[in-house]
Amino acid sequence: MKIEEAITWIHSRLPFGSRPGLDRVEALLEVVGHPERQVKTIHIAGTNGKGSTVTYLRCLLEEAGLTVGTFTSPYIESFNERISINGQKIPDKELIKLVQKYQPLVEQLDQFEAVAGITEFETLTAMAFDYFLCQKVDVAIIEVGLGGLLDSTNVAVPMLTGITTIGLDHTDILGDTIEEIAAQKAGIIKRGVPVVTGNIETPALEVIKKQAKLKNAPIYSLKENYMITYQRPADKWGEVFTFHNETGKMTHLSTAMIGQHQVENAGMAIELYQIYCKIEELPFREKDIKKALKKAQWPGRMEKISEEPLVILDGAHNTHAVKRLVQNLKKEFQGYQINLLFSALKTKDVESMLSQLKEVPNVHIYLTTFESPKAIDLSSFTDLVDENLSIVSLWQFGLAEILEKMTDEDVLVVTGSLYFISEVRTLLLQLGGKHEL
Repeated sequence: MKIEEAITWIHSRLPFGSRPGLDRVEALLEVVGHPERQVKTIHIAGTNGKGSTVTYLRCLLEEAGLTVGTFTSPYIESFNERISINGQKIPDKELIKLVQKYQPLVEQLDQFEAVAGITEFETLTAMAFDYFLCQKVDVAIIEVGLGGLLDSTNVAVPMLTGITTIGLDHTDILGDTIEEIAAQKAGIIKRGVPVVTGNIETPALEVIKKQAKLKNAPIYSLKENYMITYQRPADKWGEVFTFHNETGKMTHLSTAMIGQHQVENAGMAIELYQIYCKIEELPFREKDIKKALKKAQWPGRMEKISEEPLVILDGAHNTHAVKRLVQNLKKEFQGYQINLLFSALKTKDVESMLSQLKEVPNVHIYLTTFESPKAIDLSSFTDLVDENLSIVSLWQFGLAEILEKMTDEDVLVVTGSLYFISEVRTLLLQLGGKHEL
């Protein structure tokens, strides 16, 4: 079997779609001996910030000398990166081996109506736990795919859980209100297992606190149990901040990613890390924390892919993330002419996202689409065209046009769907490698 065949088979489970519930994934895990019960796990949910928080936490745990598995989605550079150990994606031969093991099992379960139609994500969830057990990781950080309560990753038996943010996204599945969505995310809270929360507004946080109380789970909340004080942008790229909790205060911490929300993600990762160290009776040193935060990079999240011309990629794929992007652009790029190449999935509130992006001073938005059945149809947005918004039918041409006319006073920000970002990133790297188009 070749890697292309292996990935094609995994994708072939996609037509079954997102089907909330744990029956199918549990049936599959039972057949392979429940690896999820044998791997120490940290489970992370949230509307936005999951990927960055997972990356910061992985780097912190690695700096402590641990072998750390991560299960994340979607991918930016290659499919294999969804299952990684210490930042190294699963090798092709290992993924092929897993497909050869799981293909007959999944097809066997298809014969039983109650558990037929195991999806791509459910299959990958089982494979990830299996791989981490075989590779004897010290701890695996598992990112929720969608929601929490009924997400297939909720088979995890975590020692720690985290909820980064709550925003209105996937309302067709998770609910129409912040409180309903918070209840879904809070579904990952387990009896007696500590939960750390990020920057979450009060109505949603109250729902999470209520669930934590029901489960007798200690809760550690931003602004209550740990504090983050934003200081300033870092000299070259990133942000500088102060962190303090009951164990003490750390000043002049700096991230390698820009945006005030990255400070919140890093702070939450530090809190999770310190609780993990207490549980496992490991020392935590300030110098390790500082070193780890500087190492943490997450492709497609305020990622500077070129210096001259200045090109940034940011997967602001829903209204909550766009709000953060707008704040960052206003703060970090005052005086620049901002060119935004934007596309999204049609399931998102695209008009609201565009309305927010128009609030950025000196902005011109190039609205486009990309190769995906879920991508927006540009004909739905022709009435939005004005002096600040153009429609570009082929993003490759739009990208070339923007790059050609850019000066030192311009910045290009490619944003929207992470699937779109991934396509553009691949082309930009082919054009000349990172930092030098």
